[in-house]
Order: sequence, then C-alpha cells, then structure tokens
Amino acid sequence: MKKVYRTFTSESVTQGHPDKVADIISDSILDAYMAQDKNSHVACETCVTTDFCMVFGEITSNAKISDDEIEKIIRDTIAEIGYDNPDLEFDGHTCEVKNRLHAQSPDINQGVDRQDEETGAGDQGMMFGFATNETESLMPFPIDLARKLTNKLTELRESGEIPYLRPDGKAQVSVNYDEDGNVISLDAVVLSTQHDESVSDNQDKLKEDIREKLFKKVIPQELMTENTKEHINPTGKFEIGGPHGDAGLTGRKIIVDTYGGYARHGGGAFSGKDCTKVDRSACYMARYIAKNIVASGLAEKCEIQLSYAIGVAEPTSVMVDTFETGADIGDKTFEEIVRENFRLTPDGIIETLGLRDTKYKQTAKKGHFGIDTLPWEQTDKVQDLKKYIKN
Repeated sequence: MKKVYRTFTSESVTQGHPDKVADIISDSILDAYMAQDKNSHVACETCVTTDFCMVFGEITSNAKISDDEIEKIIRDTIAEIGYDNPDLEFDGHTCEVKNRLHAQSPDINQGVDRQDEETGAGDQGMMFGFATNETESLMPFPIDLARKLTNKLTELRESGEIPYLRPDGKAQVSVNYDEDGNVISLDAVVLSTQHDESVSDNQDKLKEDIREKLFKKVIPQELMTENTKEHINPTGKFEIGGPHGDAGLTGRKIIVDTYGGYARHGGGAFSGKDCTKVDRSACYMARYIAKNIVASGLAEKCEIQLSYAIGVAEPTSVMVDTFETGADIGDKTFEEIVRENFRLTPDGIIETLGLRDTKYKQTAKKGHFGIDTLPWEQTDKVQDLKKYIKN
C-alpha cells in the first residue's frame, strides 16, 4: 500500500437532523411561493426545537398563500421527513407552529428590482464553487461518500428495510490520500443513527445491520483495510434525537451543503433564499463553471470565486484557481475564458440555470451538489471550453 500523505475528513447529516429539518422547511416554503409567482423574493428562516417550529424572515410576492396554508406546508414537511409520532417529542401533526414572515425591506428591494435594467445582486459577498476529477460526480471523495451514506441511511429507514431507524443521523469519513492526491484507503468511518427502543439494549444488532446493509452497499470495499476504524453509534444508544435532542436552525450546515470543507466557503447559506440571492445562485453558478472546466479537461481540479456588491449586476471579481493542474491555454487567462463563456449577472445566472423553475426542497434533502439531475450539475459547456486547450 502507498504511504499516507494526508488524511481529510468530511461529514454529512440525514434529513432528520434538526438543522436539516429547518433547511427543508425553509425550502418547502420557498417552493410554494415560487410555484405561484416565479419572481417571488423570499428569505425564509426556520428554527425548531422540542415540539416547536417557527418560520421568520422577509417575503415579497404576488403569490396568495394564507397563514393556514403556511402552517400546513410546515406540518406536512415535518411529517414527510419522518417526525409524525408524538413519542419523538416533535410531531408535525401536533407541534406548536409560529409564523413570523413579513414583507421585505423596500431599501433592499430597490437595489434588486430595476425595471428595464439588469437585476442587481441581492447582497454583497463572495461565493465559491469547486470541482475535482477524483469522483464521477466531480465532487471531493470525502463529502461524496459521506453524503451517499446519509442518503442511503434515509432510504433504509423510509423503505422499512431497517425498521427501527428514526430520522436523525450523521456520517463522517476520514480519507487517506497519497502524495499525488489519489485516494488510497479509509482511515475511519463514523456513523450515528437515531433508533427506537427496540435496539437500545442490542447495539450489536444495530451495528451488524449498518455494516451489512449500509457500509457494504455504499463504501468501496477495497478502501476498507485492517487499519480502518469503524465507529457506529459510538456513545451507545441514540433514542433521543432530532429537534427534541438539539435545536435546529436554517443554514447551520453550510459545509455539509457544499464540499465538506475540502474547498473554501464564502459564509452564505442556501435554504429559504430565492434565486436573486447570490449567496445561493452564484454558488450554483460557480459550481457549474468549475465542473465544466474539469469535465472539459481544462483542469483536474478547479475552484471559482465570484464576488458581488448589493444592487450591482456584474460581479466585482472573478477568480479561478486550478491548483497547478490547468492545461496549456496559451495567452488566455482562465478568468477571460470564464467571462467569455458564462453569464455572471444575477439575470444571466438565473436564465442559464433555469433557477425560477427549480424545486429547491430536493437540494435541502439530498444535497446541493453532485446530484446529476440538478441544472448546475450539467456539463453542457464542455465542447465550448475544449477549444481553448492548446495541442
């Protein structure tokens, strides 16, 4: 086996994790407004705790959604995630729900809506996108594997294949790389899953099921060595979880939502924000650019940074870092290539990626990046970019 040069760790969480519950609720409300009015401006935050959920934030929309309908969206979403039983101390049918949504500040809106002009950015800030050729999805291997574990864990619960599972859960993988940046083995795999009382005193049963029905189905077995450490529910029983076990807030899993810490992050969260908010849309565009650059062969690894000023359409800066893996592109710079081939204004991003027609709840549930069906994961610019490679 090759010598381990470095070990990198990423984590992911299931839909039933309290912070993810908040994300999914926020995006469910966003989807409801966008379904009626594609030009809705939404900034919806959610907090959850024991038998309590509150949504709050700013909305400007022509959609007609009553407070009762908002409450129904919230309750249906909570139950859909799996919190539909009073024994969990967080039940979509009976928990207290408070709605504190209100109209958006006109001071912000005047910089975004410009009538016949280009839409201005909804906020200032910097946004990052990343791609690497170490996985088929062009995602970093640690977050790619961690997310596959949590998504499969949810599937095992929802299908009833492991009937005692409850919605909350986490996965974490520590990946060994060699000096050339190749994945060589797994140093550690950590998985914690909420469960009912039937296996509280039989953790060996739970561990066996997780190994056989999850690890062996998802983890490439050639990466598991005699030195790989497995930690399954390392603290013991995990009955109390979800919003009853810990409070949840929208946007508190921004590293899980992006690249697992493998690439930089500008600090902005995604869920509950409409597509005029560059915190969300420009991150999607940056991923789209980075993925197409890597898929085209222009680089093996690529990070894009975009930055914006509130109310201004064009980005204030564009940065491309290929980590010395870039192809020979002659006298062109990568920034010039990006500006020539991608529309980087809010309107350009929205139109290129079809963001007014995107259903956002799916991103909060399954992952914002690495899912082939999402529009910013398409590699339809590959042929346009290949022409820059010098033979």
